[in-house]
Amino acid sequence: MSSLRDRMIQDMRIRNLSDHTQASYVQQVSLFARHFSKSPELLGPEQIRQYQVYLVEEKHLAAASIQSAVSALRFLYKNSLQKDWAFDNILPLLRMPRQLPVVLSPEQVQEFLGSVQHIGHRTILTVCYAGGLRIAETLHLKTEDIDSHRMVIRIEQGKGNRDRYVMLSAKLLETLRTWWRVERPRHWLFPGDRPDRPTTAHTVQRACQQARQLCSFSKRVTPHSLRHAFAVHLLESGTDVRTIQLLLGHRSLTTTARYLQIATTKVCETISPFDRLPVNPSDSSIQ
Repeated sequence: MSSLRDRMIQDMRIRNLSDHTQASYVQQVSLFARHFSKSPELLGPEQIRQYQVYLVEEKHLAAASIQSAVSALRFLYKNSLQKDWAFDNILPLLRMPRQLPVVLSPEQVQEFLGSVQHIGHRTILTVCYAGGLRIAETLHLKTEDIDSHRMVIRIEQGKGNRDRYVMLSAKLLETLRTWWRVERPRHWLFPGDRPDRPTTAHTVQRACQQARQLCSFSKRVTPHSLRHAFAVHLLESGTDVRTIQLLLGHRSLTTTARYLQIATTKVCETISPFDRLPVNPSDSSIQ
């Protein structure tokens, strides 16, 4: 398995897959091999089918977890082992349930951020909301990424290995300056227990759970909830979808457009064609 593992890692690096994706694929292939106690090179379509049935009927994994395993095996057999198979039949991609995220109101965002006790964690989560950043993007910010002259934040190699800029609001700049006076970070804007490494996402997730217990609302809150709120609040204030796409770093406009389904202000302000009828049919006398 070690030589195959090395070859797979090389294939993923050649295709510039993210470190997170590489680690996930290696883990999924390892679980597959351990299930049969054999190298994947010795396993074929029938074993792959058995494994998928096992994940669904015995492990009862969520669709997203099964999709992760399928994607890893597709990469292995298609790219590293170069099998000439009908992959759509042997390793079909799952139909993922489409769920709309729960979005906090501006008042709930303010209450939540005010409930975060640690100044560092509160600043991290404030950046997630103020700039619409993913938690990993926020945690990997460096001090030089904050450009107070141009009033922008540089996101270096975000998801999809793409750089982008987001706005740096005046209020956020003051918040970051307060944090800088407290911590005096040298490299990472939000250093962890070890100064040479940033704060971990797990630490921030735990801070979210603690703050959530102090809030008056029942909505589940994660760092990504604040990114969703950023997008919806911009949309409800009149920002066009294309601009929001650029700020969020979405590759496809379709991904950003789903926020149109959540923006209640847009929904409520849209005039129903029924209201445009010259006469309400229910007011007409029956002939």
